[in-house]
Amino acid sequence: MADSLLKNKHLLWRAGFGIGISQIDDLRNKSSKTLINELFAEDNFTEITYDTPDIDFVADYMGNTAPAEKKKQMQKINREQNNELNLHFLDKMVNSKEQMREKMAFFWHGHFASRVVNPRFNKQLLNTIRKHALGNFKDLLFEVSKAPAMLNFLNNQQNKKDHPNENFAREVMELFTMGRGNYTEKDVREGARAFTGWGYDKEGNFKERKNFHDAETKTFLGKTGNFSGDDALHIILEQKATSTFITTKIYKFFVNEKIDTDKIEKLSNSFYNSGYDIKKLMTEIFSSSWFYEQNNIGNRIKSPIELMAGIMRLLPMHIQNPENLIVYQKLLGQMLLYPPNVAGWPNGKAWIDSSTLMLRLQVPQIWSGLRPLEYSPRQDDDIDMGMKSRETALNKSFKNPNITIDWERVEKNFARKNCEDYLIQNIQSLDMNSVRNFSDKSVKMTVINLMSTPEYQLM
Repeated sequence: MADSLLKNKHLLWRAGFGIGISQIDDLRNKSSKTLINELFAEDNFTEITYDTPDIDFVADYMGNTAPAEKKKQMQKINREQNNELNLHFLDKMVNSKEQMREKMAFFWHGHFASRVVNPRFNKQLLNTIRKHALGNFKDLLFEVSKAPAMLNFLNNQQNKKDHPNENFAREVMELFTMGRGNYTEKDVREGARAFTGWGYDKEGNFKERKNFHDAETKTFLGKTGNFSGDDALHIILEQKATSTFITTKIYKFFVNEKIDTDKIEKLSNSFYNSGYDIKKLMTEIFSSSWFYEQNNIGNRIKSPIELMAGIMRLLPMHIQNPENLIVYQKLLGQMLLYPPNVAGWPNGKAWIDSSTLMLRLQVPQIWSGLRPLEYSPRQDDDIDMGMKSRETALNKSFKNPNITIDWERVEKNFARKNCEDYLIQNIQSLDMNSVRNFSDKSVKMTVINLMSTPEYQLM
């Protein structure tokens, strides 16, 4: 296998969601530099949205509907809108040419984790993250910190002078910027005072409520003054610990969970000195020779979203019931818009247990119509967000995925090629004899069987 193919498929998985069906033909001959430029190319930014009208609009036209019925209708609309946001985000990962933007947005989506019911707030936060995904971390941090989804999720709407709520200030430092060990409990208390008064209105507009703000002097991260929330964020960004924390998390997500302190220190200093230029940091990582070293290839377990998006990018398919994809997200343990907590999703071996591994290995066969789905979502109303009432109907519909795959196109693109060279990151550990023994030698069955191997779970 040509060295450029090995490098390029590694780059496509890390800086995107794997090889697209249209990229197979020239992947062996394309230079990594050219591919990086393609991955980082940015079109005019388009927001992800939903087609159903906003709740307030609907409520205005519901007349004398009984409160219980009104509440039920609002829950239904919330669910529909959040489902649309979920599926549109997944569609961007699969079909957008701006693969690096969407992969970086996927990373920030887990980093700035929030889970709220209000779809308008979810839409706003999601598009903020996508818009600034490759921009400046300072801009991203300020906008996310003022997003109603985050202020709601971390209780800052209740953060008022004389009764400060420390949740938002703590998580901003612990999870979003500096990491544990780089601030004190006093910094949490003083930071919370700086953020008093930060809130939002029902339309999703950020509001700095002066009458709720603590205007007294504060000492925060070694500085003393009458600090506002903006001041607190500026002071946090001045800390080199912030650059180190963000760079380390990016390195573990995009390169290797086993960190190289020397490389991280160099990257972190560059990131800090650039004024937190995300695109510059990612370009430096993907342009480095060490990124393509063997120990960094095929060492990460794909998250459920990465697994699903990767299959969908390589196999052109029509999905009659797209909502089923949300059920698969739930079954595999990663629903977009619904992280388990403010720390986001775990990575690595946390994705694999006995039930999820079996389903992961069976997804290519189920989606190809070769076997039924023999799993049902666990009852979890916190995740279901009101889905319980639809559970029976949903079970019936997703048992048959109603997916049509264009195998003729797949066979044409893989003609005279070794499928394993394109589907598997580290083919040394792959037992191709076993793959062939379970295949009728067709491209279709070879691809399905390769996607059903443990090796395909790695990227």
